[in-house]
Amino acid sequence: MGTRANTIPIINKTYCSSSQVVLVVRRRPHVTSGGGFVVTDCNQKVIFRVDGCGILGTKDELILRDGDGNGDALLLIRRKGGMVEALSMYKKWKGYTFDYEGSQKLVFSLKEPNSCLVRNNAMKISTEPRVSNKDWDFTIKGYFPDRDCSIIDTKGNIVAQVGVKKEVKELMASKDLYHVVVKPGIDQAFVFGIIATLDYIYGESTRC
Repeated sequence: MGTRANTIPIINKTYCSSSQVVLVVRRRPHVTSGGGFVVTDCNQKVIFRVDGCGILGTKDELILRDGDGNGDALLLIRRKGGMVEALSMYKKWKGYTFDYEGSQKLVFSLKEPNSCLVRNNAMKISTEPRVSNKDWDFTIKGYFPDRDCSIIDTKGNIVAQVGVKKEVKELMASKDLYHVVVKPGIDQAFVFGIIATLDYIYGESTRC
């Protein structure tokens, strides 16, 4: 499939590359760091960190941080709760960036079917500002716990793909190490915000 050109940055244009990027995710153990995961490039440089609720102490809340020394918070991800959600077919996650004054700005919403363990239930993502004229901009295809899923745009283009190299799969049945291919022009911070949300939904490294 082709790739999208001139994609509007969702988090920040500095996280959009003109070429395809392959990044590696390594889960952090709860006992030493409270969970979450680290994202590195091919040179072992840390690009992003994701803090799970083991560090935050807050259920249904995640933070995506820059991988540099300061570890600045790029994205706050939390699940919307309350009676409205309880009566809905979907659970909704929302991702927020922070402005210079610390105010939160909504940048994406992800609808999680209440029966997320059913493999063929699609998860749809909408962004702010909107990328398409549909009621969603991206969808998840595949099954994250198998490390075999893709983020796909409204035209059917794969914008990011989660996978495990064959040699790694043979060595590590726990799936603590996997790679993510991000297509040119796609906001990598947005992609890993979505992956962090999937990780939490399926009860993996970011959950308490």
